[in-house]
Amino acid sequence: MKQQTLTGFEKHMKTTRRAQFLADMASIVPWRELTEVVEPVYPKVGELGGRPPIELQKMLRIYFLQLWFNLSDPAVEEALYDSVSMRSFVGIDLGAEAVPDETTVCKFRHLLEKHGLGKKLLIAVNEYLRIHGIKIAKGTIVDATIISAPSSTKNRRCTTPPRVSSGTSG
Repeated sequence: MKQQTLTGFEKHMKTTRRAQFLADMASIVPWRELTEVVEPVYPKVGELGGRPPIELQKMLRIYFLQLWFNLSDPAVEEALYDSVSMRSFVGIDLGAEAVPDETTVCKFRHLLEKHGLGKKLLIAVNEYLRIHGIKIAKGTIVDATIISAPSSTKNRRCTTPPRVSSGTSG
């Protein structure tokens, strides 16, 4: 087996469209202004007990990854572990911290919904991008799950391969 190169030391790299898009969004979107909108309702350290809350701007960036790439809570967690460009956009260093789990992402999304902030943030970002001449077309990443299913009695003589079920959720 060939030894793999450590991430960050590759000599054959290409900036992908996703990486370029995320780099553009990181610099164009007014993240500080967005955090100021959510900050009054976001839990403070020690307020809820348990783990300290994740940095608000990271959670907002994860929220927008979900919107831009049509990712469910579990799918965005998986994508952050899988994608260097997404981790870079959010500001996650796996050497120092884990990716927020799907429950944390879900609770954040519900917090925004509870206070009517999700739609407000999306409208603000879309307007800001429109002013800068950028239009976002929503992409799609499909979650695929393999489900083992017994063959029907009709097909008893042949082997039925596992069914692939796909679906998206936001």
